[in-house]
Amino acid sequence: MAKAGKKDTLARLQSTARLARTALASRLLSHGFYAGQDQIMMALDRENGQTPGQLASRLGVRPPTITKTINRLQAQGVLEKRSSESDARQSHIFLTETGAQAIRAIEKSVRKTEKLALKGLDKKDVKALSKLLSKIEANLSELEVDGPDEDDAEES
Repeated sequence: MAKAGKKDTLARLQSTARLARTALASRLLSHGFYAGQDQIMMALDRENGQTPGQLASRLGVRPPTITKTINRLQAQGVLEKRSSESDARQSHIFLTETGAQAIRAIEKSVRKTEKLALKGLDKKDVKALSKLLSKIEANLSELEVDGPDEDDAEES
């Protein structure tokens, strides 16, 4: 019985994350951005001039994915690539002035989506939810990708 509850919880967590991302994607699209592009923009807003490899690592995606997205954002005029002064093989990614201005629209989209998602929850509930999600995130961050599931071992 307990296992069914855990499965229901994970399914609900996945569904909620998908719905939140869909709602945010809709808002971002109205500003000319696709889902995922906002993450690169925000990462550069926090620390401008990162390499594509640094961005990929920080966002947990593969370098080819980052490269493709950077190229699209560069074509939109919100990012620019500059060669490294110390290593010509390396490039660094910077927000353009247009990109820096777009950050405000991205932040506003995130705030509106969060407000919608948390509608009806009081501050205590939001704080508790945030704490629980942090714990879940920490638990999943410790997961060994190639290791066997403990539950599978127990069921054998």
